[in-house]
Amino acid sequence: MSANVKANITHVIFDMDGLLLDTEKIYEQVYRGLIEKYGKTYPFELKVNCMGRKASEAAKVIIDHLSLPISIEEWLEVSQKAVLEKFADAKLLPGVDKLIRHLHKHAIPIAVATGSSSTNLKVKATHHGEFFSLFHHILCSGDDPEVKRGKPNPDIFQIAASRFNGETPSPEKVLVFEDSFLGVEAAKAAGMHCVMVPDTRLDRKYTKSATVVLDSIEDLCLTDWGLPSFTDT
Repeated sequence: MSANVKANITHVIFDMDGLLLDTEKIYEQVYRGLIEKYGKTYPFELKVNCMGRKASEAAKVIIDHLSLPISIEEWLEVSQKAVLEKFADAKLLPGVDKLIRHLHKHAIPIAVATGSSSTNLKVKATHHGEFFSLFHHILCSGDDPEVKRGKPNPDIFQIAASRFNGETPSPEKVLVFEDSFLGVEAAKAAGMHCVMVPDTRLDRKYTKSATVVLDSIEDLCLTDWGLPSFTDT
């Protein structure tokens, strides 16, 4: 874990896949299966460079890197069908439910900013509708026309911040939660603090831009960010 940082956070934005929902393993399983049909492998380093991207951008990275004889459109059609069959069973990751309900209880404005599409979100939220209703808003950059550039560009977090009621919060008062290297870079490019909860396999060189690195959200110290502690009523 990085050194504690004292800040006065007023708004919090969460990534979704691999951070709130345990869906990254679904993507990895599906993508690996598709790639193996072409006699290739899906190395973890390639996965790292895809995490957090819009689906079309991730498809291009994979196809170009592995020189696969398939178009982006074909990849998206096949992979989308495969992942949708599995998303409904996605579970919340440890500590997530407690944290979101705590922030909501204390009226801390919270939002989701994900590279996923609204169609995928609907399936992923099949058993978590009440949980996702606690967020002020959810931005799905996969099909949101206002988000022109995906992570690591800052657009997704800047636009998510602008959609809170009232004035857009100053970047230094916004805390982003991410699991991907590209997501952390996007948050930092937006001038926001970022808590990273990375895959245990991730080389720690990819975590250097994060303000704080945690093994689990359960390890979070809220008071470091000027937020109500879990012991506050």
